[in-house]
Amino acid sequence: MSAPTLTATRILLVDDHTIVREGVRRILESQEPTWLIDETSNGSDALNFLSQHDVNLIIADISMPAMSGVEMIQKARLLQPKVRILVLSMHAEDQYAMRAFKAGANGYLTKESATKELMTAVRKLLSGGVHVSAHLAERVVRQLNGGVGVPSHASLSDRELDVLRRLVDGQRLIDIAEQLNLSIKTVSTHKARIQEKLDLPNLAALVRYGLENQLDRQARAATQGMPG
Repeated sequence: MSAPTLTATRILLVDDHTIVREGVRRILESQEPTWLIDETSNGSDALNFLSQHDVNLIIADISMPAMSGVEMIQKARLLQPKVRILVLSMHAEDQYAMRAFKAGANGYLTKESATKELMTAVRKLLSGGVHVSAHLAERVVRQLNGGVGVPSHASLSDRELDVLRRLVDGQRLIDIAEQLNLSIKTVSTHKARIQEKLDLPNLAALVRYGLENQLDRQARAATQGMPG
């Protein structure tokens, strides 16, 4: 049975890091103390909540263990087609933003920009608009429109892209499996599929590809630290 029509703005925060949820909550409550704010730490709990409560806006991470943010967005859309969805992610690459929008998100904001841009993005979405960080906007639109210059790793699934980035950062399969709550066999399968899709013969070639395409953490940090 559907919940009664909302009389106040209700927002659901979905992130596996408590400190992120607390930070976002503080920003929202400092600006709009009358908003109702709920939290879940994973996609499954978020979907359970959405099946029982009407929500105006979801603010969710895109990289979470077990169920990815992209999968959660797709399923949330089925449960509540009118809900607005803002992705708040550590990833500043257009590939992640593009995947989020294709899944049904209405906005994409990096966690580094949250302090300055969060309320602008939230209000824009609640009023029916969309939001994407300025440095991503042009590239996202180009890729969504099938433009040229799309990298080979655009063909990877969301989980495969996540595994690729972790491999490029030097993580072992056993560590990746533990962090993503997957079996080592499943992570090994993802690695094999990544190599097949990118036509790379071994791990060394995979890592070299990742470094050349700035998929490693050090390159991302340097890029995010550059002046706009």
